[in-house]
Amino acid sequence: MSNLENTTNLVLKGDSEEAEYKEQALSEYSNNPFVEALPPIFNEDDVLERFMVTPRITAQDKQSAKNIRYHVLKRIKNFIQPLPIHFEVERRLSTLIRRGYLARNPLDKSFLERIRVLHQLREDEEDAHKYIDDRLNYIRSTADSLSIIGISGIGKTTAIERLLLMYPQVIKHDMYKGQPFNRTQIVWLKIDCPYDGSLSTLCKSFFKAIDDLLVTRYLEKFGYLNRVTSTMLLHMTSLASMYGIGVLVIDEIQHLLHSKNDQEEMLNFFVTLSNTVGIPTVLIGTSKAQQLFKGNFRQARRAASDGSIIWDRMAENSEEWEFFLETLWELQCLKVHSELTEEVKKTFYEECQGITSVAVNLFILAQERALFDETSEDEKITPRVLKKTAKEDMKIIQPMLNAIRKNDLRAMYKYEDIMINLDELMQNHKKNTEYEGRVKAAMKERQNTLGYKRQDMIESLSVEIAAIGIFDALSSREMRKVVEKIVKGSAIDVDYNGLKLQVIQELMELNKKAKDRKDKPTPSEHTLPLLELRKLALKQKKHTYELLASKRYIKDTLTEFYNIRGIGIHNEM
Repeated sequence: MSNLENTTNLVLKGDSEEAEYKEQALSEYSNNPFVEALPPIFNEDDVLERFMVTPRITAQDKQSAKNIRYHVLKRIKNFIQPLPIHFEVERRLSTLIRRGYLARNPLDKSFLERIRVLHQLREDEEDAHKYIDDRLNYIRSTADSLSIIGISGIGKTTAIERLLLMYPQVIKHDMYKGQPFNRTQIVWLKIDCPYDGSLSTLCKSFFKAIDDLLVTRYLEKFGYLNRVTSTMLLHMTSLASMYGIGVLVIDEIQHLLHSKNDQEEMLNFFVTLSNTVGIPTVLIGTSKAQQLFKGNFRQARRAASDGSIIWDRMAENSEEWEFFLETLWELQCLKVHSELTEEVKKTFYEECQGITSVAVNLFILAQERALFDETSEDEKITPRVLKKTAKEDMKIIQPMLNAIRKNDLRAMYKYEDIMINLDELMQNHKKNTEYEGRVKAAMKERQNTLGYKRQDMIESLSVEIAAIGIFDALSSREMRKVVEKIVKGSAIDVDYNGLKLQVIQELMELNKKAKDRKDKPTPSEHTLPLLELRKLALKQKKHTYELLASKRYIKDTLTEFYNIRGIGIHNEM
């Protein structure tokens, strides 16, 4: 039991609300209750309004006694200033969630097939691990992934948590377009990578996160001792489908470097998480986490299929640093307002090096020192106060900051959490070398470009076609085959919409033929041998209905109803 208790606790919880379906601006997002229940796509004004946190410090606060103002200053710790990178992360996150639901539309036939296969695998759990990979390949549902890598204290976790909280975490569905649709949707889930870097513990953290959110017992049920990772991935897949998890955020992924697993195994885990479990993932880590993505290009590309965001410190004299500092500077709680002179700006940057959390802490500590500085009568933030604060109150981080100031590569190696552009810096020492190798690599990449572009077109078209939801007589595999045939038979520069129309036309014909085949009665179904059955029923002293049911002429009403509607299934899980 102790093993279960050591899993990471869910620290971030959002709101829960009843589903309210909204008209979609994009056609591919329509007729999908998981997408329609989300808030409208946010614009920049929405992000500014919901993301920004500016603590209020009144004129009365500034006139309070020093001991009171010391406490007021702690409000500044909550300060969050939207920057260009925050808008980029929000756009990526918004797209990840919505496009991740396209292939997991709960009204789609392939979704019900996925539920059925997962149910069979769970029923045969003892032997499932022997053929689990083959069966999971059958229900493969690829989702995009995003990695966010940045130095410690830059604000990665704070930003992603604020952005996640812009969405409800749990949405409860009851009716959709007049039809029963009883389902609980988890829009986002955030967990921290365990410090020991164990992939098994990471899976258990997933179960624990859902337990904390919905008051369930999945950790106890699926995460007990000696569980193999592949089996736990099966149950993660099942829960992801059942609850329609929109995005899984895994923070502190650099902890995986502490584990005994090799990098290949770790990257394979994330690729499987994306491909099989089908949840869009956001991987967040410090600069040290870059080591995870250096070994194998294919896995690294899949582990960050929607790209990676390298979150470096703000540059001195940049517009975003000026904007950040000017906004922060208004949050003074001193009786005398300190002006933001050029000398103060230069000193402030020198002591914080454009790192968000260091800047905020320096600003608070400098005001605290100014409040109780016996050598000065005025309460002012001066270059002298800033330097003394950094030297004495932030002594523990000075070795790291010194390494950044001096661009000392040898010292930076000791503090990998502050290394962002290490590869770029090292390459500067090898300029004009390996030129021939780079040219060859570029040529090889050019040769592969057409293949990549064609494959991307197949993936995009397959998702969009499946999302339309009108080809109810065809499986997702049958639709994909048509897409592949038409894309591969067309020129690479053909108009995308024209190609999409061509696919739809062919699928409509195939769908009609498939329906006609299903509607055409077989000889055994054409006429029911009612007379013979009635004679047999009288002979066996049974009701004719019993014989009709035993011969499968009559289907079970409840089973047929649930199969058609796709409801009630998740209650069995």
